[in-house]
Amino acid sequence: MTRSGSAEAQFIRAVPRRGASVPLTLDGQAIMATEGESVLAALLSQRGFLRRLEFGGEPRAGFCLMGACQDCWVWTETGGRLRACTTPVAAGMALSTATPALRP
Repeated sequence: MTRSGSAEAQFIRAVPRRGASVPLTLDGQAIMATEGESVLAALLSQRGFLRRLEFGGEPRAGFCLMGACQDCWVWTETGGRLRACTTPVAAGMALSTATPALRP
């Protein structure tokens, strides 16, 4: 288990990050990140995948990790779309892995 209580993390840090703890939520679950890291790094250091593919449900974890592909999209609570690999974490972020049209 990881610090979020979920299954194995996709990313395992070779060197611990230094910085303030930053609280955010993903799909309603509280997560602690480290100031200065990307949303993708924060999430994958705590769970095995970022989101599930809309068309088949397969787990996705980002592909290019530099903002060129479409694999790491997440959505804000207001429906805005963010690339998790290039967006730095911010305190109080409320993110969803499902497109607004597919949310329950």
